[in-house]
Amino acid sequence: QVQLVESGGGLVQPGGSLMLSCAASGSIYTIVQMGWYRQAPGKERELVATTNNGGATNYADSVKGRFAINRDNNQNTVYLQMNSLKPEDTALYYCNAEGYSSWRSSSRFSSWGQGTQVTVSS
Repeated sequence: QVQLVESGGGLVQPGGSLMLSCAASGSIYTIVQMGWYRQAPGKERELVATTNNGGATNYADSVKGRFAINRDNNQNTVYLQMNSLKPEDTALYYCNAEGYSSWRSSSRFSSWGQGTQVTVSS
């Protein structure tokens, strides 16, 4: 099994910054992609940003230019730097990791963290 532990959420004023961290551990052979998703009350979970082994990144249009995702491959850790935060960024942020637990293709996994709350309010 693969476990993800998130940290870094909290309360911040509009225009402020936060950095989220997510560390993966457990039965990991390789991680293909790591990313962040969020879910606001009454809404579906949505993609925020992802990064893959090749360094390619993908961002939701709503966060482009404000958020930056980075990954430390040696530590199986992914970070989300969030700047110029807006009230509409308020949500529970989840980390996701996709990869393989062994060289076997059948060992593919997709794991989720428990979420960290980000609240943007004055």
